[in-house]
Amino acid sequence: MQGITRVPILFVNAYLVDLKPDDPSAGWVLVDSGLPGVGAPAITQAAAARYGATPPQAIVLTHGHFDHAGSAARLATAWHVPIFAHELELPYLTGRSHYPPPDPTIGGALAMMSRAFPYRSINLGALVRRFEDRASPLPGWRAIHTPGHTAGHLSLFRDSDGTLLAGDALATMNQESWVSTVMRDRELRWPPAPLTTDWTAANASVHRLAALRPRAIAAGHGLPVTGDDTPRAMQDFASHFAPPRAGRYIRRPARADQRGVVSLPPPVADPVGGAIRGGAIAAAATGVMLTAVSRARRRMRRRAAV
Repeated sequence: MQGITRVPILFVNAYLVDLKPDDPSAGWVLVDSGLPGVGAPAITQAAAARYGATPPQAIVLTHGHFDHAGSAARLATAWHVPIFAHELELPYLTGRSHYPPPDPTIGGALAMMSRAFPYRSINLGALVRRFEDRASPLPGWRAIHTPGHTAGHLSLFRDSDGTLLAGDALATMNQESWVSTVMRDRELRWPPAPLTTDWTAANASVHRLAALRPRAIAAGHGLPVTGDDTPRAMQDFASHFAPPRAGRYIRRPARADQRGVVSLPPPVADPVGGAIRGGAIAAAATGVMLTAVSRARRRMRRRAAV
């Protein structure tokens, strides 16, 4: 993917995007900011290696979940640059509304971890602005509204070479599998399931992206998918897209507008969650798992280098 640098931050990706794919000196934009605490150092180091002391012209958020917007304020303040997001995402980035709660009953590895995920809003204040195509910080890219995972989710598409930055409109790994969480085998999959709150909209968004016939797909979770068969693979994925069988948001979505969340379906029984005494236990378990993932990846890199 010419002019795009992926920055892996534990289980999520941020991207450094050159404004001119063949000229890094022409400026750049950061797409997503990773997790709080660890995102900023990883991104700063990668940016310094590629651009020296030149800051980006802006930060673009595909959406405001903690793993994508967690370091946005810290980076924007350090660089003195604005943050852009879709207008339907602004309530969660300005402290006006919390996201719908995660649905751990949907099953799988990510769902288990989601019991410890934060979903409260953050307040970026004057740092954040509404993304507008006529004043886009990413010339040459189309902003595609792809709701479903969140109400104001954005994907970005570069017509010149068919590159898609999909955010969490889809994933390129199976996040339901503990093995895939470590190995990250490339596979087109539905968006992160426990945090996807409108599956009808998510399905429509995947079809909208498939119609673009992307030749390279970089998502928020997983390794990029490229190659001559990528458009066909994306079409096949869209044609067979189906939500999980059961979960809080499967039959009835969360509803949201410019104010934020306006209605939620009732909670469903969570027998596993009921057995967990306190969020600290869930958070500790998630921390242990993430540490194991990080160590496993380091071991694989060392073996590959031998």
